[in-house]
Amino acid sequence: MKIAAFLIALVATFGAAVAVGGAIGPEPTEPEPPAHAEPGPHADPAHASPAATAPRGLAAAAGGLRIDVLTPELEPGRERALRFRILDDHGQPIRSFDVAHERRMHAIVVRRDLTGFQHVHPRIDGDGTWSVPLRLGDPGSYRLYADFTRDGTPHTLAGDLRVDGGADLRPLPAPQPRATSDGGDAVELDAGGLHAGEASTLQFTVTRDDRPVALAPYLGAGGHLVALREGDLAFLHVHPLGDADGSEVAFETTFPSAGRYRLFLQYRVEEQVRTAAFTLEVAP
Repeated sequence: MKIAAFLIALVATFGAAVAVGGAIGPEPTEPEPPAHAEPGPHADPAHASPAATAPRGLAAAAGGLRIDVLTPELEPGRERALRFRILDDHGQPIRSFDVAHERRMHAIVVRRDLTGFQHVHPRIDGDGTWSVPLRLGDPGSYRLYADFTRDGTPHTLAGDLRVDGGADLRPLPAPQPRATSDGGDAVELDAGGLHAGEASTLQFTVTRDDRPVALAPYLGAGGHLVALREGDLAFLHVHPLGDADGSEVAFETTFPSAGRYRLFLQYRVEEQVRTAAFTLEVAP
């Protein structure tokens, strides 16, 4: 009888607790965020999509695409066809590309010590293979960047090229505000104070014998600029700020980290494309 009375009391106590709990309600919990939540209207754009500002050209595959270099070995000083394909995530060659800066494909080739820069425009054949004649003068390891746009999205995929022979690697030149182009022009760079993570405007002025050089449009703008980071050779996307203004052309970019970068400016004078190279030091 004592045990029965104890059980009856216990059941009564438990029932009262359930009643009170039902009146108060369960403890509130944070709702699970959606798996693909969009940033809100006041989200910080710098953190909403970090990939949007990240440098490109660090990998052979990204964004569901992959570069397949068909001619990774070239002979020093001899012109050979550089051939490559862009494959989808099923390994099939892609044939559809957007026109960007007047071309469907921009191929950039540079040696690992950031010498031997070339910017060429391959042609595509029926099976999706891009090809262009290329001559690499010095032995060593080279980086190939396939820079293109597809369905409105820009991509830069990178592969390696090899030129047999003893490589005489050169140190990166010290930063200087003035360079001489391969056409003999004097090119001045005004970059201001450069800090990692901040938008920067790069202003170039071209003269010859202290007289302004009239710049003609090149690739749909006042010029073309490639920026590569020392060490990993990250490829930065640089925006031309409209057409050239007489002998001046400007670009805008954001350097993602402190350190040294090599810039390759290309501009057109009449029918000739000329190149000038600069080293930049970016502060933290």
